[in-house]
Amino acid sequence: MFENIYHILLSALMITGFVFVMMLVIEYINVQSQGLWQKSLSGNKWKQYIMAGLLGAIPGCLGAFTVVALFSHRLVSFGAVVAAMIATSGDEAFVMFAMFPQKAILITIIILIIGIVAGYISDKFVDSGKFSEKFSKHNFQLHSEDQCHCFQKDKLLQYLFNPSIQRIVLFSLILLLLVGVLTGVLAGEGKLWLKVTIILTVSFSLFVVVSVPEHFLKKHLWEHIVKIHIPRIFLWTFGTLIIIHFLMDYIDVQSWISDNMLIVMVIAVLVGIIPESGPHLVFLTLFVQGAIPFSVILASSISQDGHGMLPLLAESKRGFLAVKAVNIIIALVVGFVGYIGGF
Repeated sequence: MFENIYHILLSALMITGFVFVMMLVIEYINVQSQGLWQKSLSGNKWKQYIMAGLLGAIPGCLGAFTVVALFSHRLVSFGAVVAAMIATSGDEAFVMFAMFPQKAILITIIILIIGIVAGYISDKFVDSGKFSEKFSKHNFQLHSEDQCHCFQKDKLLQYLFNPSIQRIVLFSLILLLLVGVLTGVLAGEGKLWLKVTIILTVSFSLFVVVSVPEHFLKKHLWEHIVKIHIPRIFLWTFGTLIIIHFLMDYIDVQSWISDNMLIVMVIAVLVGIIPESGPHLVFLTLFVQGAIPFSVILASSISQDGHGMLPLLAESKRGFLAVKAVNIIIALVVGFVGYIGGF
């Protein structure tokens, strides 16, 4: 029993570690490209759907938050929000790429295309003005109050020889992750291309931790990723793996799932209503273990958007419910068609 828990703990730490370095890299890219998304999204409708979908497809909640913020400032349409929310899977996208990267890429491409088409169709039937009456009329700005230059060559020596506690901790954790991959303790059974990709990503994240200024390190990496996201991701991952392990060992869950797959699909889609990163991990784990087919995890990914919808829930309850309704309908249709088609 204790050996099983040890292996589950190791798996949870490995997944959380990989998720962390991917979130770190995405955060770095997000800040470095500040303002670019706003300019790209403020054009014609098709441009909005495509750019909003691409933002949603970026793992994590940053892209989805950006689209909602643009919508709340009347810069993009309701359809653009639909496109982003269908294309996003929140923080669970990081976990998917850590657990089954090839299928995660396929899922991301599929839901991106579905999101763009759904965004166009939504704007044909829904008037954005119904949800934006109380929205701000001021222009939206990204990170304008504290410009963050993430690479300052003249300060590298200062960061290296006089590091903060946060920099030392982050560097040590990422270095341990890199050593684990290089020695085969982590991802030891992965394919060569996957190991190389992980090593390159982890190595780049080491460069980020060494080179970024204290503002970025503390506000973006420590305060945002380490203190908010990582503990929740680890607890959800570890808890889900433990629960699934005992269910599979002591209850014939697989037989019930096999006999009630359509019910499982409906549950997976409805769980997507919850604006929280974590519940979706149950279905990711079941998919990895072969208990549910591709169509179920695809439907779940369409309806699930992590924390991406929380800002819209705060701004417009009607808008939140409308986007969720569209997501659920499309998720059920795509899921059922895929299941009938044998996927």
